[in-house]
Amino acid sequence: MNALEAYTDPGSLPATEAGRLAQLLKLGDAERLDDVALARRVRAGLPMSSVSALEKILGARLTAGRLASEATLRRHRRRRTPLSRSHSERAYELGRVVDAVARAFRGDVTRIEAFLTRPHPLLDGESPLDMATSCSAGADSVLNLVRRAEAGVAV
Repeated sequence: MNALEAYTDPGSLPATEAGRLAQLLKLGDAERLDDVALARRVRAGLPMSSVSALEKILGARLTAGRLASEATLRRHRRRRTPLSRSHSERAYELGRVVDAVARAFRGDVTRIEAFLTRPHPLLDGESPLDMATSCSAGADSVLNLVRRAEAGVAV
C-alpha cells in the first residue's frame, strides 16, 4: 500500500503527529512514539529507510539533492549509517509538510504533488517543496499556509 493511501481514511492514521510521522518515515512503533521519543530519534539520526520512504512517496525526482547530496546519501546507504542530525532534521521537516499536505488533500497524490511543486504567491513565488526544504522556518511557512487553507482562509 502506498504510504499516502492511509490518508484517504483519516481514522486509520495514528492520532498524533509524532505517530503519523513515525509511520510516514518508517520508524516503527507509530502508535507509541511520542514527541519526545521522535525528537530523540531525529537528534540521533534517522535511518536511511526514512529517506527511502520520502523518495517512494514523492519520487526520487522531487527529493533528489533536497535532504542531502546524492554522494552523502549513497555513502550512508553503503555504510548503513544513520543520517547526520542536520540531514535528519531536513527529512523530519519534509515529513511534517508531507503529512500536513496529505491530510489536507486526503492522500490524493496528484493534488499533493501539484501543490508541492507549483510556485505559490503567498510564498513569494517559491514552490512549497522548495520553501519547505530550504530551512525549518521555510517548512513552518508551508505548514502555516496549509493550516490557513484548512481553516478556510483564502490562500
